[in-house]
Formats: sequence, C-alpha cells, structure tokens
Amino acid sequence: MPKFSARTLATLSLLIALEAVIARFGTIRPSESLKLSLDFIPIAAAAMLFGPGPAVIVSVLADVLGAFLFPVGPYFPGFTVTAALTGLLYGLLLDRTPSMPKVVIAVVLKQGILSLTLNTFWLKLLYGMPYVPTLIGRLPQCGVMLAVEIILIPVIARIVRAVERQAGV
Repeated sequence: MPKFSARTLATLSLLIALEAVIARFGTIRPSESLKLSLDFIPIAAAAMLFGPGPAVIVSVLADVLGAFLFPVGPYFPGFTVTAALTGLLYGLLLDRTPSMPKVVIAVVLKQGILSLTLNTFWLKLLYGMPYVPTLIGRLPQCGVMLAVEIILIPVIARIVRAVERQAGV
C-alpha cells in the first residue's frame, strides 16, 4: 500500500467529497435510466494528479459514501464497479498532461463501454428494464456526456496544472 502525504490525503478527501456532492446534488436525472452530471471532474482531477490507484479510491469511496449519505435509490454494487473502472480508465489514460487523443479514447471508452453498456446492464438487473430499449434510450445521454467530457477534461487539466504550479507541487 503506497504511503500518502497529509497533503495528498487532504486533496483526495476533498475530491471524494466533491464527487459525492456533485453526483447527488449537481446531477439532472430526467428518469431512472438517464443522468447528466459533472461528477467526472473530481475523478479526472484525481487521475491527473495521482494516477490510477488514487483515482479508483476517489471513485469508489465517493460512490459508496454518496449512496449511503444521499441516496437517490437503492445502493447497488454494480454502479460501484463502474465507478472503480472509471477511475482506473481515467488513471491509466489521463496522465499528468493528457493529450487530446488520450482524452478522446478515455471518454469514448467510458461512455461507450462503462456508461452505456455496463450501466444499462446494471439498470436491467436492478429495475428489470429491458436491455436494448433502455440502451437505445440512453444513447442521447451518452452522446451529450461524451461531448461535455471531451470539452471539459482538457480545461480541467489546465486548471489542475495551474493550481499545482501555484502550490509549488
């Protein structure tokens, strides 16, 4: 287990809290199967700052804490698996200064495989929703989020770097 400095632990804790709050209160949920949110920002920041392991920790702890502190439905561990895979994916592809091709690959994989395919499967298991019609209904959400993430992740990368320079990290 890697040892984290007090600064790293404080930063990770802040990102966990931020993700949990954004996911629960800064999210538009038109239905049980649709979700538009900026909750990817703290996970992307953790990935850029600390790499895959800490990004997975931020994703998982934020998902579990948010589900229990601010429930929007029953807790389902499948979504925590998706959160862990998102942190891992972002951590592997959104390195210190992510290139645009890496950003696009990360977001396409996240939206196409994790959000669209895997989360639709979790919705089928949890609510008994038919897979293919639900998947088709979730396509617009994934398309919108794909564009939002591809636009915002490079902006977040510049902000993260500026904060690091200012903090002398």
